Amino acid sequence: MQIDYSRRRTDLMAQLAGATAVFRSAPMAVMHNDVEYPFRQESDFYYLTGFNEPDAVAVLAPHHEEHKFVLFVQPKDLAKETWTGYRIGVDQAKALYAADEVYPISELDEKLVQYVEKAERLYYHFGLDQEFNQKILRLWQRLLATYAKRGTGPVAIEDARLLLQTMRRVKQPEELALLRQAIAITVKAHNVAREMARPGLYEYEIQAEMEHLFRREGGMGPAYPSIVASGENSCILHYIENKRQLQTDDLLLIDAGCAYGYYNADITRTFPVAGKFSTEQRILYELVLEAQLQAIAQVQPGKAFNEFHDAATRTITAGLVKLGLLQGNVDELIENKQHKAFFMHGTGHFLGLDVHDVGTLRNSDKTWKPFEPGNVVTVEPGIYISPYYQPAEGQPEVGDRWRGIGIRIEDDLLVTETGHEVLTAGVPKTIEVMEGDR
Repeated sequence: MQIDYSRRRTDLMAQLAGATAVFRSAPMAVMHNDVEYPFRQESDFYYLTGFNEPDAVAVLAPHHEEHKFVLFVQPKDLAKETWTGYRIGVDQAKALYAADEVYPISELDEKLVQYVEKAERLYYHFGLDQEFNQKILRLWQRLLATYAKRGTGPVAIEDARLLLQTMRRVKQPEELALLRQAIAITVKAHNVAREMARPGLYEYEIQAEMEHLFRREGGMGPAYPSIVASGENSCILHYIENKRQLQTDDLLLIDAGCAYGYYNADITRTFPVAGKFSTEQRILYELVLEAQLQAIAQVQPGKAFNEFHDAATRTITAGLVKLGLLQGNVDELIENKQHKAFFMHGTGHFLGLDVHDVGTLRNSDKTWKPFEPGNVVTVEPGIYISPYYQPAEGQPEVGDRWRGIGIRIEDDLLVTETGHEVLTAGVPKTIEVMEGDR
């Protein structure tokens, strides 16, 4: 399904009215010395243009008489392209990306002023490119200094990202198609990983097979560094070393997702390497699964964003009290954040062009915004009992039989008009299935 970037720009320009918005592409990032990371475009820039090269600037100026959408790009340079890859260039960019005007990036300082000097406001997100941030500030300050003589120009800079957050929060059909493909590939990879896992393998072997499948199926590769965490490593939330050898009594926590067409999947499953949970592993797994199911039930249109986290937190805290791993009144434990000793992260986040996708969560009065049809969100509660856990004052000691167990279960959900759809249902998570088919 073709993405209509022009419609996105039109929708944004309707909000801009007499303002100008400037968007900067992602830079090339250096891995070490003169070796660069693979290029990944800045998400807002890509969302509005589909243009996938560095050193570019997009300008939206709906008030301009001729040029509403302007691109500044790298010109063709065959000598440089021999080393770093082919460029679209100025002429082709105008034809392929429906820009009203395209200039070489070298002309930015000269040309940009004409699209800003009559704007009522200037929208720009101050990102990591400090040199470009200063360029925008200097332009704005120069125009502000002459405002009294001209009577036009922006008197303030606002964050362009805030406008786009509202748009990107609700996924359009073409975005959902890409998300579904990313998820379908990831589902296949997780199922392959569970089938191949056995004592004696190394975490990196499973990682390699999953990421091989991501690329073989047409994906861009991992959406984020894959987490393949066995044994005590499962208690490290962002463990990415992936070098331990799997042991018979281990749980294996895999948090991995494929990127496809710039859209990302994000799935976590935890299962026993040898096919059978220990008593303690089973008890904690059932608690996390119940917390996830309670949270999923709260993902409904009109439900406030915090309700699914509150449901998971209450279920886990009450369960830990029942097991004697926490003690006290459940409400007081939650209020005092005592549960964070074992469940220290949020229950989920928006998913889309970014793995932790944008989307304003609260209203100006600090109330939580509700879910809307078209939202895509992860639901990922967990319990992590570090081998080095030290109880807070007034809390019980934790026996060795519980230590070193980390469990997270994560699904991706689409909010629909009537409820939700679990997009990642193709990866099993019941104890019966995981123990019964290996």
